[in-house]
Amino acid sequence: MNTTLLAKAKQIKLAVFDVDGVLSEGHLYFTSHDEEIKAFNAQDGLGIKLLQNSGIQTAIITVRKSPLVEKRAKGLGITHIEQGQEDKLTVLTAILAKLNLSLDQVAYLGDDLPDLAAIRRVGLGMAVANAHDFVKQHADGVTCRKGGDGAVREFCELIMDAQGTLDAAQAAYL
Repeated sequence: MNTTLLAKAKQIKLAVFDVDGVLSEGHLYFTSHDEEIKAFNAQDGLGIKLLQNSGIQTAIITVRKSPLVEKRAKGLGITHIEQGQEDKLTVLTAILAKLNLSLDQVAYLGDDLPDLAAIRRVGLGMAVANAHDFVKQHADGVTCRKGGDGAVREFCELIMDAQGTLDAAQAAYL
């Protein structure tokens, strides 16, 4: 494991996720009735729950608006949900003011240019394996797994491992 990433992850109090390309695989599906369909990874969801149970707060900041995101976030207990937000860093700064946290206490997982300003400013800014190459170049690290396919779980477990909570969380299932 990368010791620099682990050192950065040790300071994290808030994990922030993009949606399309991170919590989902990035494809946009619409029915002939103009209904949107999204697929979310159950293992990613458990990763978020385990992270929350270890004391880390969670948030979603996304450019698109979708009732499916609201439903998924509420199902996972994510209380900070910001949709329709192009300027993600400004929105993140507002969330941090409410939580009395600093940027260096934030981990951010994204995949494309709208995520880049936040990725570059937070304590741990990461990109998913299938992120745009330019974003990967400016991230602290890149997950081995793709968005919508375990990248969120990997990100959550990295933070938990760095903070010494992963082993106990996994052992609870033995």
